[in-house]
Amino acid sequence: MTDATAASSTLPPARRPRVVTLGETMGLLSNVQPGPLAHASTMQLGIGGSESNVAIGLSRLGVDAIWFGRVGDDSVGRLVAREIRAEGVDARVTIDDTAATGLMIKERRTSTSQNVTYYRAGSAGSRLSADDLDEPAIAAADVLHVTGITAALSESAARAVRRAADVARDAGTLVSFDVNYRQALWSTDDAATFCRDFVAVCDVVFAGEDEAAMLLGLADAASAHADADAPAAAVAAALARGLAELGPRQAVVKCGAAGAVAVVEGQLLTQQAVPIVAHDTVGAGDAFVAGYLAELAAGNDAATRLQTATTVGAFVCLAAGDWEGLPRRSELGLLHAREAVTR
Repeated sequence: MTDATAASSTLPPARRPRVVTLGETMGLLSNVQPGPLAHASTMQLGIGGSESNVAIGLSRLGVDAIWFGRVGDDSVGRLVAREIRAEGVDARVTIDDTAATGLMIKERRTSTSQNVTYYRAGSAGSRLSADDLDEPAIAAADVLHVTGITAALSESAARAVRRAADVARDAGTLVSFDVNYRQALWSTDDAATFCRDFVAVCDVVFAGEDEAAMLLGLADAASAHADADAPAAAVAAALARGLAELGPRQAVVKCGAAGAVAVVEGQLLTQQAVPIVAHDTVGAGDAFVAGYLAELAAGNDAATRLQTATTVGAFVCLAAGDWEGLPRRSELGLLHAREAVTR
């Protein structure tokens, strides 16, 4: 062994980038075969939640992730904690013995369409509060990621989101925010008011086209461009520019099968989607965010962030479930490979 080798072997391993997130994860029931749920004889039980989906995606991409959440003292809550931890995520779970873990039901009505119903009113997850957070962990992170879903759950959850962002900003931790508007949780006006104020103090914002239009006070996405016949890419670019003007240095508009458009430090970037035949699109937006944040935390450029984001988003659409299809970093090239078989 050379002196250089001996010296390097005594050095501590390099710390992986760290992302912290918080939110509600619920039990997920889904019918095995497409068709009316009323006639389903069997159901599959899993878990799902926007922020934990992102945390799992980050973990599979080699990023240390911490998730803060609250679950009931029940079997579904134990399933949530076990599954997230099994994916290598540091799950900081508060057990609430006075409320049940929330539940969502996914009905695959046809092979290409589905409906998701949530049973989360008064759930343990909706009672998330600032007391459930580890502030030093947030301050030590590279990125804090939060969503509009958590802010809409309850006043205590909204305060937790704000407190986490305050701690992150004071410590120099980047703040990432995915609008993730859910009509069943709050009104358009309430969502737009909160999100506009919150986005102004964020470093990175993610939004779908309609969500971006909502924040900009527009009737719909097409209203973002003065030319009513403008191509979709021009409309998305106008939305990204509008979001960037609200304050964040990185504004990303997710356009589904059309890819993504971003304004990063004033520069406009576009990224085409990876062409696939989608099996289940639920969770694709979370997967996109995980891909983007993994590259952001690693210090990679904006073009790389968008390319990885669209690739990870495509991967999750190829499998059933909200997060099960998330790729590992070694698998990212599979969707671009010319050979179908790897030997």
